[in-house]
Amino acid sequence: MDGKATSKPRTDDADGAALGAAEKTADKTRDKLSGASYSVPALDKALDILELMSNLSEPVTPSQIAQRLGRSLQEVYRIVVVLEKRGYIVRPPGAEALVLSTELYGLATRFPPFRRVLDVAQPVINSLAVLSGEAVHIVVLDGLRMCIVAQVDSPQPIGVRLRVGAHSPAILGTSGRALIAYQPPPVRDWYLQQAAKTLDPPEYDYARSRVDAIIENGFEMVEGRLLPGIIDISFPILDADGMALAALTVPYLGTYGTPKPMSDVVRMVHDAAGRVSRVMGGTLPALPDTLPEPGPVFAPRT
Repeated sequence: MDGKATSKPRTDDADGAALGAAEKTADKTRDKLSGASYSVPALDKALDILELMSNLSEPVTPSQIAQRLGRSLQEVYRIVVVLEKRGYIVRPPGAEALVLSTELYGLATRFPPFRRVLDVAQPVINSLAVLSGEAVHIVVLDGLRMCIVAQVDSPQPIGVRLRVGAHSPAILGTSGRALIAYQPPPVRDWYLQQAAKTLDPPEYDYARSRVDAIIENGFEMVEGRLLPGIIDISFPILDADGMALAALTVPYLGTYGTPKPMSDVVRMVHDAAGRVSRVMGGTLPALPDTLPEPGPVFAPRT
């Protein structure tokens, strides 16, 4: 027995009209948001405070923040209260002044591509530290600065240890220059242009020559800037486009209890960075047949 078919009213035209109206509204909203005159004052103030405190090593009070930003204490204080409540800034025990917490760092490390690099790299650098007898760390770019995001101690009684979360100018560091060298050319040029604005000409020429050497050799190997006798060895971790996601670096001590010669450690670091790069879709350049001599540390002219 055949049943009588019932037809569903057509809503295509109505739905299409509603969707079109919604898209037009969204377009207008985006146009307003992207306008140069559009701003969110409270958000601007919060970002100003976070950026200021990220460059300070000492605690600051709300009044000091207001003075440095050229704002009134009243408008700064309300933002400080919210940032403290959300855990982005904290008061050290027994202090009234404030410091930046690690909350922003935690947010960054939960970002999926970044988290993936660390998840893949951690067992690799653990093994590298044991096999080489040296400390190992991983660095990423953070604007014009570089940030240490993972570190493994040397198994030897004496070693070099760098603090996770520490920032320093990228162009001045072995890891930072390895990262800059493996950015797309326009990005690399921008970093060098910014460096030219802040460095004295001799130091800029030195940094530029080191970036050129990294492009030629595939890695950076240079005398440490801060610790005499240390040779920093740094290889990029590359993605499928050949861009550096991070740098894997060993500060080679080479004077106490080191079980491996430097040439062997260079090959170990290359292998470790290559293993992580392959998981991220990238391929490291092969090592040159003859390893270059370590580059000199920058020596200011007197």
